[in-house]
Amino acid sequence: MGRLVVVSNRVPPPADKGATAGGLAVALKAALRETGGLWLGWSGDTAEEASGEPVVRTRTEDTIDFAVVDLSRKDQEEYYQGFANRALWPLLHYRLDLVDFDRRDTSGFFRVNAMFATLLAERLRPDDVVWVHDYHLIPLGNELRERGVRNRIGFFLHIPWPPPDVFMAMPCHQRLLETFTAYDLVGFQTDHDAENFASCLRRAGIGRETAPGRFVAGERTFDVGAFPIGIDTRAFAASAARAVANPIIRRMATSLDGRALVVGVDRLDYSKGIHQRMLAYERFLKTDPARRGRVVYLQVTPKSRSEVPEYAAMQREVAETAGRINGAHGDIDWVPIRYLNRTIKHTALSGLYRMARVGLVTPLRDGMNLVAKEFVAAQDPDDPGVLVLSRFAGAARELTSALQVNPYDLDATAAAIAEGVAMPHDERIGRWRAMYARILENDVHRWCRSFLDRLSEAAPPPRDAVELRRAS
Repeated sequence: MGRLVVVSNRVPPPADKGATAGGLAVALKAALRETGGLWLGWSGDTAEEASGEPVVRTRTEDTIDFAVVDLSRKDQEEYYQGFANRALWPLLHYRLDLVDFDRRDTSGFFRVNAMFATLLAERLRPDDVVWVHDYHLIPLGNELRERGVRNRIGFFLHIPWPPPDVFMAMPCHQRLLETFTAYDLVGFQTDHDAENFASCLRRAGIGRETAPGRFVAGERTFDVGAFPIGIDTRAFAASAARAVANPIIRRMATSLDGRALVVGVDRLDYSKGIHQRMLAYERFLKTDPARRGRVVYLQVTPKSRSEVPEYAAMQREVAETAGRINGAHGDIDWVPIRYLNRTIKHTALSGLYRMARVGLVTPLRDGMNLVAKEFVAAQDPDDPGVLVLSRFAGAARELTSALQVNPYDLDATAAAIAEGVAMPHDERIGRWRAMYARILENDVHRWCRSFLDRLSEAAPPPRDAVELRRAS
């Protein structure tokens, strides 16, 4: 194939800024280097006033060209804060009670996607393969087709996809669904998400399924499949093994003074179930009084989207819940919950995962949740911790040896915490080995290769009507 062209809402910062790249960025950069490539997206910066045509800033690292563009204040408010994060995000996470549909934001969402398509179309070569990422850019493939682009284009959704009765609450659901037919391959995290999407197509009368995972809509044929994303397993495991010498980890070990550590790490988001998790931990303390003073729960939760009212309200609620539990159950020499509302570097996090007896990953709904896989990768093979995992996380489809729970059931989650803390050594090793083998096999590099291989096998895009007439 020709160059790989990646399009995402945000583009990784320059390597020389010292930022730690996540597993996804590492895998995509590796794929881009193989053939040379282009990565285009929003810079993250906002211009106060739009001034004519958008200015694209570029840089080159190895064989990869990075191209970023600033958004106007209006575009940022309507496309990103508005439709993407106050309509699509809650909708796709099954939270109709939090959805805010606004015609102005909808218009801004499609307008910014059209702008990205214009910028990309003029930079594409005939043999480039385009890979579009995530919910912010769902219409991009269709916008590219309208500009005459005939390259292979794939799309991958990193978050869940709901069933028709949820998705079709969106006023523009038909328009949004139709844009998917412009892609050659549409990828989801799990088979459940792919099945929900196919159900939406059938309910909306868009296309017909001619073979498992293959749909025809008009003159276009496109494939739909599940591609569960992984992590860079070996690299994360090595980082965790080295982290024992990290000063933060040493300080944490000293402060624990032999107590068992329960750890949760989540971005501050209502989909993560942090409030319910704290209540479940409180129930664990009430139902197992012998564990009081002998277990510490560390919750690391960096702030997220603080400009969105729902997130600001949730930040207050979680902080108040942690404070109330500590006040009601703590002692002079023991605090039940240590709540950190800031970012901790990945190297230190890997060490915290490794020293934990229990990892709490209990989202109310999640596309995959890579924290679950990172926790497994970080464990000491001779003395691993126990993963308590929500059955509503995509990772639950693979990590079947975890203690799987319904995060809405506080009693069951509390019981799983107790079971994890007390689990015998042999059982911990057996469960961990099964999960580690899975994430070692299906790492982020295999995920990347499997999607691109399937995209290369997808039905070739048809020539446009002008080309067909000329051929005849």
